[in-house]
Amino acid sequence: MPAALGIDLGGTKIEALLLDADGQARWRERIATPHAGYDAILDAIVALVRHAEGASALPFTIGIGTPGSLTPAGLVKNSNSACLNGRALQRDLQQRLQRSVAIDNDANCLALSEATDGAGADAAVVFAAILGTGTGAGIAVQGRVLRGPNGLAGEWGHNPLPWAIAGEDPQPRCYCGQSACVETLVSGPALARDHERHTGQAFSAQQIAAAADAGDPAAIATLERHASRLARALAGVINLLDPDVIVLGGGLSRMPQLYSRVPALWERWVFSGGHRDPVRTRLAPALHGDASGVRGAAWIGQQRYGSARALDAPLDGPRSRAVRPAG
Repeated sequence: MPAALGIDLGGTKIEALLLDADGQARWRERIATPHAGYDAILDAIVALVRHAEGASALPFTIGIGTPGSLTPAGLVKNSNSACLNGRALQRDLQQRLQRSVAIDNDANCLALSEATDGAGADAAVVFAAILGTGTGAGIAVQGRVLRGPNGLAGEWGHNPLPWAIAGEDPQPRCYCGQSACVETLVSGPALARDHERHTGQAFSAQQIAAAADAGDPAAIATLERHASRLARALAGVINLLDPDVIVLGGGLSRMPQLYSRVPALWERWVFSGGHRDPVRTRLAPALHGDASGVRGAAWIGQQRYGSARALDAPLDGPRSRAVRPAG
């Protein structure tokens, strides 16, 4: 099996990581994301691939993770890097590199990484959520990403938060055009906005967490409200998908109280039919931390192109059908 090159295309940085067949890192490079437009991003990715080729004699597949997803026609949609939207990123990179490139949503990459050799390595169904500037999620079933015919499987952040509680900001507007999306209520900016609404303090999520650690009652109350919202949002996931493990990534995933408080709270909303049956779904931080996305991108490329036949095949085109779980 060939090595696997993963590239994590973010809004502020692009990270590349080459894994050998055993999942060990053989080469890594990180650069700032260019802000000179689409062609500059293509140039940066091509340069990273060439650097990887020069750093290792191993043949490797290529997988790229980015916010957003591909339409059946192969165009990027829903990316927060606006210059990518409407562009044929996969086709354009393949033409420049003259080799196949797999592209997937960054939350799908997180899910596959953690299902392969991370916090969900022993799980049949993994739901992986990114809690950061935005909120997204991916689903892995039996070690394969679930995408769906619209490429929307796991788009948890753009569903409404269930079970509203009196006194909450009920209808914050979302950039998607809807109101009260999960993203507007559990992301990092949502946490900061809620704290300012209740206290008048314009604190970042990191400052709120630090204040809570120092015993500030207002910050502790803010984190409790956030844990309640997250518990309700994830209870809806459990009621629908019933995953073995829910893995959290992104900046807010570093708040340790989430892993005790959220499962204690979600018991109220997970459907149990009135029986005192504890929820068996585990909540865990991403084992690979910030590196999980780029590792997942590498595994996505290897799953699609890891055979000798796939490596020698003509350049791949857009994929419009869901990947079926193995087994």
